[in-house]
Amino acid sequence: MKTLKTILGGAALLLAAATGTALAHGDMAPQPVDTKDLPKLGEAWLPENPYRSNPKAIEIGAAAFNQNCARCHGLGAVSGGIAPDLRYLPTGLDGDEWFLTRIRGGSTRDGRVYMPKFEGILSQEAMWSIRAWLETVHEE
Repeated sequence: MKTLKTILGGAALLLAAATGTALAHGDMAPQPVDTKDLPKLGEAWLPENPYRSNPKAIEIGAAAFNQNCARCHGLGAVSGGIAPDLRYLPTGLDGDEWFLTRIRGGSTRDGRVYMPKFEGILSQEAMWSIRAWLETVHEE
């Protein structure tokens, strides 16, 4: 028969392991995005997504989103309430402008970072590929 001390010790160990996993979720470093198979876009930032409907960009964007964005915006861009549900971003140029502003510059309010800046971390090609994928999961 197990003693109460053994049972409580095991429960504490499980709780510590689960808590460590949950807390590690937000400390993940941005992951690189391999865009070598996409046309290069140059140094100047484009105002409109050049990869819209590009199957290779959509494939790369899906992986890039899952590696870099899903932990806040949810798998499939279905937000659990922490960050905006990106399925509802406008399509076309209006959505491109909002997306590019936010992903490049992040979002800070009252000194709190709600979204980190990805400019200098992800390339223009990586950002636009994420946007191309987001348009494939768009909902009205």
